[in-house]
Amino acid sequence: MLNIKYIFFSIPFLCSSCVISNNALKSNPLNLVLESQNPKIQVVMDNAREHELQIIYTQINRDKDGKISFQDYQYNVNSKNYFYPASTVKLPIALLAVEKLNSMNLTTDSIHFRFDEKRSSLHFQKEISKLFALSDNDAANNLIEFTGFDYINSKMKEKGLVPFSLNHRLSSTNSSNKITSSILLYKNDNLIAELPSLKGKNVKALHLNSTKKGIGYLENDSIVKGAFDFSAKNYYPLETLHSTLKRLLFPQEFKLNERFNLNETDRQFILSSMYQLPREQGFDAKEFYDSYCKFFIFGDTTDTINSSIKIYNKIGQAYGTLTDCAYINDEKNGVEFMVTATLLVNKNKIFNDGIYEYDEIGIPFLAELGRQLYTISKSK
Repeated sequence: MLNIKYIFFSIPFLCSSCVISNNALKSNPLNLVLESQNPKIQVVMDNAREHELQIIYTQINRDKDGKISFQDYQYNVNSKNYFYPASTVKLPIALLAVEKLNSMNLTTDSIHFRFDEKRSSLHFQKEISKLFALSDNDAANNLIEFTGFDYINSKMKEKGLVPFSLNHRLSSTNSSNKITSSILLYKNDNLIAELPSLKGKNVKALHLNSTKKGIGYLENDSIVKGAFDFSAKNYYPLETLHSTLKRLLFPQEFKLNERFNLNETDRQFILSSMYQLPREQGFDAKEFYDSYCKFFIFGDTTDTINSSIKIYNKIGQAYGTLTDCAYINDEKNGVEFMVTATLLVNKNKIFNDGIYEYDEIGIPFLAELGRQLYTISKSK
């Protein structure tokens, strides 16, 4: 457990002394950031290919009538260049669990579920809160038991959110088992439905660039020589991830069949779960510090966050890959943008050994990227 000294964390650090010309902003603001001389940016950009860096930055513009338009900028985005999505797949898991409830005319605030009568009852809202605030694996796996694999994969395809495939649970001993449990649904203490066990379809092995990575991997406490094979892992490329969050945030900008079928109360609950800090959701602030699941802007500090910035996001962190997908909003200062980025930090090229440069390189890069994009968005 971390021993954290708390101080208030405000936002003068956001490059307030930077002067950004209008001409520079009119070119490519993302390139402007990536060409920064800041060492936290440079250390990655000096070897961006090895770090498998991909970024999408979306400027959000609103006219005087409130009509929204998006301006997207990309760096090295390619859905055929595989990266391990880790916990980012929890975003559609949560959304589609709620969508499935809504299709049954049920809401998250009153429904509990359990796998059998001997197990403790689980509350949908609590599982969703843990999934976002703590990126809790058990919470995500519990929701998969309710939805099933095929429901998630088929619904993403129906909405045009492809390519995408959910092929396994998260950090579970039975991660590749496609058979889910039967589910008992309760409203208060009353059993209202029994859902049968489901067997998911087998997902074809991925044939993409970089599904085999590194020079070795740890297995049963021994290093095995050879590349680590990700071809049977989950797949959630950057554009699909970015589009998922955009549809949650701005459903009115998409056709009905492209939206998530959520009632507004549940949609607002999900959004509040995404931006609220762990302590604001009742979790231990000493163990789960404010930036625990916020890489952009605040990721390289464990200080208390005290600012007007709200970050609606979902991170992923595993096998040396860091990913964050975020909508960043500061109404006080007129800042509103989206950014999704992924990078690999694995200097020794050994996978599954737990030796990755998250704190030294990866998270500081994402934090500084977020800060500089904040400054650009504030200046435009």
